Amino acid sequence: MTATVPSSLPGRGNRDGAELFRRWFAELDEVAARGGPAAYVFVMGSLNEVLKTFDLPVVFPEINSLQTAVRRVAHEYLAVAEDHGYSPDICGYVKADVATQLRGGQHPMGRIPKPALSVLTNACNTYVKWAEIWERMHHTPMVTIDVPGTRQGGDRTARGDGDFEADRRYVETQVLELIALCEKLTGKRFDIDRFREVLTHANTMSRCWARLLELNRARPAVMNALTDGTIYLGVANGFRGSAEGARYFEDLVEEMEYKVAQGIGTSTEERYRLIFVGVPCYPIFRRFNELFTDWGGVFVNSTYLWFASGGANRGFQYDLANPIASLAEGLLVSVRDAMDSMFHQDLVVAEMYRDCQADGVIYHPIKSCRTVSTGLADGRRHLTERHGIPSLFIESDMMDRRVVSEAQMKNRIDAFFEGLGSRRRHGGAGVTN
Repeated sequence: MTATVPSSLPGRGNRDGAELFRRWFAELDEVAARGGPAAYVFVMGSLNEVLKTFDLPVVFPEINSLQTAVRRVAHEYLAVAEDHGYSPDICGYVKADVATQLRGGQHPMGRIPKPALSVLTNACNTYVKWAEIWERMHHTPMVTIDVPGTRQGGDRTARGDGDFEADRRYVETQVLELIALCEKLTGKRFDIDRFREVLTHANTMSRCWARLLELNRARPAVMNALTDGTIYLGVANGFRGSAEGARYFEDLVEEMEYKVAQGIGTSTEERYRLIFVGVPCYPIFRRFNELFTDWGGVFVNSTYLWFASGGANRGFQYDLANPIASLAEGLLVSVRDAMDSMFHQDLVVAEMYRDCQADGVIYHPIKSCRTVSTGLADGRRHLTERHGIPSLFIESDMMDRRVVSEAQMKNRIDAFFEGLGSRRRHGGAGVTN
């Protein structure tokens, strides 16, 4: 225990995370004001470690877009993009970002700078088409890192396997090409010692992220994977590879270990432990969470904390003696894990359910994202038939309030919890809705 006053620990992570988040956007606003360069990246394989080595400010358009929904202005941005010719059926994140670009970077959190380059992986099939929009708008280079995915239904190869080593070398070649492009754009030589420093901070963050998920298996759960977890994800992405990010997560682990030791939960009445599958409903984010917490439901883990952390949940540690090759290996491992948590989510969810001693699983497919949502109904049916796990299937969206029906969701959620209560009383069969 440090000299920190114990009573100040609970809630510190949320307070400090919000402050870091505001600082990040303030810095982006300053970059935009002076016309400085920035790198546009995505949460699944951001290559933040390379970009921070060159001191390039990093913009996450996915995070920018969800912030418009949380701040209840997403409909304005969606309307701008749709008036410009974008279909109502495509990703809401893309449309909100297009509107941000058309508005000269105007955003509720501050002005967003234009991209000097974009960096993406193939983890999401929308990433490539999204980056092509910036390429057309701003005439900036676009770097696509092709990460070979899992080939056998979630059964991954590992270090030492011939196929894995071939895949790692393939990724490493692409990382070297990105480094060369960054040298050309910034006029700076790649500094291997600075790179090792960045990887050291990233190692701390990944180790702490895995520890957080482990600590949340406690009863009561010390964080809500839906609400608290979204704050932590923002810091994990924006400050990955930085001293501030590493220190924040060390403090966060200290807070959660204290809460576990003192029996302090994120909820004063934890009755049901839940796993969340998909992306949250941001247009009514607080109320969406309340639909579950009103029944004593607490989200103890989610696939979102896996794929939106770029696989940091595995706690991968870079080898500082061989940093570029190790970065390639980490990217291969983490992006595969992120993809598997979407495409083979039945395996991931069963693992979460067991480890967290959960009571039910909430599946939340969304209109805007086919990558996350496709196959959820089949995955849920497989989970129920094979494991008998109680589950709920509700649909809305991460951005578009026009397709969010709170009343319909509430009816289904209420029925689900009534079924869970009956099951607990009578030890009956699984509950599905």
